[in-house]
Amino acid sequence: MVLYVVSAPHSIAAAEISLGIAAIGWLLRTVGSGTTGLRRSKFDLLILLFLLWTLISSIFSAEPGISVPKFQSSWVVFVFFLTRAIVNKRVVLLLVCLLILSGLAGVLYSFYDLARGRGVIVESVVPNSPFAAVGIERGDAIWRINGQRVYSVEDIDQALRSAPLDQAVALSIISHGEHVERKTAAPSSFPETPQISAGVTGTARTHNFRASGWTRHYETFSELLQIIAQLALGLALANLRNHGTNRFFNIALLVAAILAVGIALTAMRTVLVAFAIGASVIAWRAARGIAKVILTFALFFLLAFGAVVVWHTRADNALSFADPSASLRGQVARVGLSRVFLHPILGHGMDAMKRHWAEWGFPGTEMVHLHSTPLQIAFDRGLPALFLWLWLMIEFWLYLAGAERKASDRSETNAYGVLLGGLGGLTGLLASSIVNYNFGDGEVALLFWWLMGIMMVLSTDYADSAEQHKKFGGNV
Repeated sequence: MVLYVVSAPHSIAAAEISLGIAAIGWLLRTVGSGTTGLRRSKFDLLILLFLLWTLISSIFSAEPGISVPKFQSSWVVFVFFLTRAIVNKRVVLLLVCLLILSGLAGVLYSFYDLARGRGVIVESVVPNSPFAAVGIERGDAIWRINGQRVYSVEDIDQALRSAPLDQAVALSIISHGEHVERKTAAPSSFPETPQISAGVTGTARTHNFRASGWTRHYETFSELLQIIAQLALGLALANLRNHGTNRFFNIALLVAAILAVGIALTAMRTVLVAFAIGASVIAWRAARGIAKVILTFALFFLLAFGAVVVWHTRADNALSFADPSASLRGQVARVGLSRVFLHPILGHGMDAMKRHWAEWGFPGTEMVHLHSTPLQIAFDRGLPALFLWLWLMIEFWLYLAGAERKASDRSETNAYGVLLGGLGGLTGLLASSIVNYNFGDGEVALLFWWLMGIMMVLSTDYADSAEQHKKFGGNV
C-alpha cells in the first residue's frame, strides 16, 4: 500500500503492480490465518448489482467481442475491498500523508518542467517534410519522438535516424497548449532516406503547455490532484478547528495551496471548478467565522489564476467554452444522448462505439468518449446501470457526510481531517464527472476506490454499532 500511494499520482503501471503485490500478500495472509479479513458493508449489494448489470450489458453488446474483454477493467472495484481487508486505522494517516507528498512532488516537477520548457517550436516546415503530411504547422512544438524527449532540431533528426525504418514514427506535439499524438509514415519512405531529416527549423522551447507531472496526460493529473488537494485541505481545516493555527495546519494548508496551483496549471477548466465546489463543501462544514471568508476569497483568487492560465495556454475562446474542444464535446454529447434512448435497458456495450463511430453519427474521425461519466454509463450499459451508479454515489456521499460530522465531535483531529478531505474529494470528483469521463480513467478509478476503502476503515468507529450489528449480522 505504501508503494501504491507513492506511485498513484504518477504511473498506472506502478500503481497496478503495487496493488498486485498487496493482493498477493493478502492471499498469503488469508491462507496462513484461515480468514480473509473482508468485511461486509451497506455498499456491497449495490456494487455487485452494478457489476452484474455491466457484465450482462457486455454480453448483449452491439460488439460483445469488444465489450466482454473490456469488462476486465471493472476489477478496479476490488481495491475497495482489498484496502478494507488489509489497512487498519493506525496506518491510514501515514498512507494519506505519503499520497499527499507524492502528489506534491508531481506538482513541483511540473513547475520545473514549465520553467525548463519542452521540445522545439516549429518555425518552418519544408513541403516534402514527413511532418508536413501530418499537419504540423508553424508555432506547434515537437517534444517527443517515439516517446523520447527532444530539445533541438538535431535531436529530432537523430531520433528519426534511430527509428526502425519499417515502422511509423509516433510524434508528440503541443498545439495551442494541447497534447496531440500523431504518426508519420515509416522512415523508409521519407524523401531523404538514408540521411533522414525532419525538414523543420526551430530553436526555442515552448513554455505554453498544460502541466501533467509524470503522468501520461493532464486530464488524469488534474483529477488525481483534485482528490489529493482536498485531503490536504481537510487535514488543514480539521487542525484549525480543533487546535487553531498550529504547525500541522500551516504545513497542510501550504501543501493544499501548492496542489491547487498545480490543478490550475493543468488548465482543466471543469476540474478547477470542481475543486472549488469540493473545497467549498469542506469550508462550509469545518471552517468558522473569518476562516470561511478568507477561504472563499482564496478560492476566487485560484479561479481567477486558473482563468489566466487557460487564456494563456489553451486555444482562443477557451474561457467562454467556445473553443474547438468544447464544441466537439458538445457535439459528441448530443449524439450520445440521442442514442441512449435507442437502447435504454442494456446500452450499446462498453467501447462498442469505437467500431461504429461514424455509423452512429458521431462527428469527425477521431474517436473519443462522451466526456461525461453519467452519460457514458447510460450509453454503454443502459439507464438501470446509471441508476445504480447514482444510487451508489449518493449513498457514499451521505455515509461520509454522517461519519465526518460524528468525527468532528471527537478529539481525533487527523481522522476527522481525512474524512473531511475524503468528502471534499468525492464531491469534487462527482462534480467533475458531469462533464468528464473521469471514472473511465484507470488511475482515477483506482484512487477513488482506494479512497472509499480508506474512508470505510476510518468511519467504522463513528457508525452506530447497534444499528450496523442489526443490519449486517455483527460482521462490521
